[in-house]
Amino acid sequence: MAATYEKIATTTLASNQGTVTFSSIPQTYTDLRLIVNGGYVDAGFLLGVRVGNGSVNADSNYSYTVLRGDGSSATSVRKSNMTLGALNSQSSVNVNHTFIAEFQNYSNTTTYKTWLSRSGLGSGNTEVLVSLWRSTAAIDTIAIAESGDGGSGSFNYGNMLAGSTFTLYGILKA
Repeated sequence: MAATYEKIATTTLASNQGTVTFSSIPQTYTDLRLIVNGGYVDAGFLLGVRVGNGSVNADSNYSYTVLRGDGSSATSVRKSNMTLGALNSQSSVNVNHTFIAEFQNYSNTTTYKTWLSRSGLGSGNTEVLVSLWRSTAAIDTIAIAESGDGGSGSFNYGNMLAGSTFTLYGILKA
C-alpha cells in the first residue's frame, strides 16, 4: 500500500527571520517529511535543526554526516556532539534551495531519532545528509534556523530569506 501524506502545517516568511518552529506535532503518523524552499541572508552557514518533546533540545547529543558532490568531485564531513542536527551543510548567500528531510519513526520511544535530507542547486551541486538525535523521546517539536557548525554548533546564527516556505507533512502507513 502506498504511503499517504497529510499536510500538518506551512509557514512562509514575510520578512527575513531567524527561526521557524513546528510544535505540537501529532503523534499519529509513522514518519514526517519537511520540505523547505528558501535561502540564507548570510554566506557559509547551514540550515540547522533542533528537535524535542515539549520544547527543542539544545544538548550536545546531535551528530550529522554530509556527502556532497558537484559532478567532478565528492567530499564528506562528519560532526559529532553538536547542539543541532542539520538539513544541509554550509551554503551560499541569497540562493534559493529546496531541501527535503524525512524524519523516520519520530514517535517511537525506544530508538534514537534520525532524519535524512537532500538538497540540490541548479549549479550542479547536490548533497545528502543524515542527522542523529541521541534521544528515545518522541519528536513533537522541530525548529529550523540558519546556524553555524563551529564548535558544538550555534543555532539561530543569522536569518533565512523572506519568502522561504516550510511545509511539514505526516506520512501514514509508510
